[in-house]
Amino acid sequence: MTGKTLLVGLRADQFRHPLDLEATRALKQLPGLDVVVRMALAPLAERFFHLDHLASSLQVSDRQLPDLHQSLVEACQILDLEVPQLYVRQNPVPNAYTFAMRGEQPFIVVHTALLELLTPAETQAVIAHELGHLKCEHSVYLTLANLITLAAGQLPMGEVLAQSLQNQLMEWVRCAEFTCDRAALLVAQDPRTVASLMMKLCGGSPSLVDQLNVDAFIDQAHAYDAISADALGDAMKQVRTQGLTHPVPVLRAREIDRWASSQDYFALVKSQPDRYNEGSSKGGWRNW
Repeated sequence: MTGKTLLVGLRADQFRHPLDLEATRALKQLPGLDVVVRMALAPLAERFFHLDHLASSLQVSDRQLPDLHQSLVEACQILDLEVPQLYVRQNPVPNAYTFAMRGEQPFIVVHTALLELLTPAETQAVIAHELGHLKCEHSVYLTLANLITLAAGQLPMGEVLAQSLQNQLMEWVRCAEFTCDRAALLVAQDPRTVASLMMKLCGGSPSLVDQLNVDAFIDQAHAYDAISADALGDAMKQVRTQGLTHPVPVLRAREIDRWASSQDYFALVKSQPDRYNEGSSKGGWRNW
């Protein structure tokens, strides 16, 4: 793909969401959590899930689903990140997730239902979102969150961990998702691509794609935001999101809308040479 800016030397703190920073500091106050994950859970979890995906998913490469592999490689080049493993898994629920242990080979998983729902550009934005977790070194807490939400019942003490850590951990995950949505935008370099992705997560299907309207969805996101004008509306939104692994899609769209219009984002993208389109004075960026 041409017309995209490579973010050479990109650092996580250049795009990390303030809520992510705050929630990470709070989570680090739990004594020994990092050690417990890396020493007790990580070896078993990494081996279990890696073998499971080798056995029951397709490992993407230049010989297997090469277009998807190239999309991954390009996203890694833009974010200045090493290429992790990528698996495609047969599953009717649109989803993608990341497993990463310190010192081990990280891998990303994308469900077939999500691929059926999205365009190639939107799929790359999903991959970039998952790469954002790796870029920001969310690995320890993200792995624990995935264990709780995907397979806590299959691991020793999984149910105990779920009960004692789920609320605080899920709060951190929701904040970290805002950061990774920014990574998706840095790769897509078109906020409408990310907004379209969020719209389809809300209510998209292959049969409805021709009738979906991104501008109407953005208006919907602003309407949701307006509910916080009073204390009752804000409390209702807090109850709605409690326990979720991700912020609601309209809230994520609103956050991307704001950041895409910020000077911080513009300076970050435009400060880099256009390595995908040598000789051109313009990259592929378009505003809302």
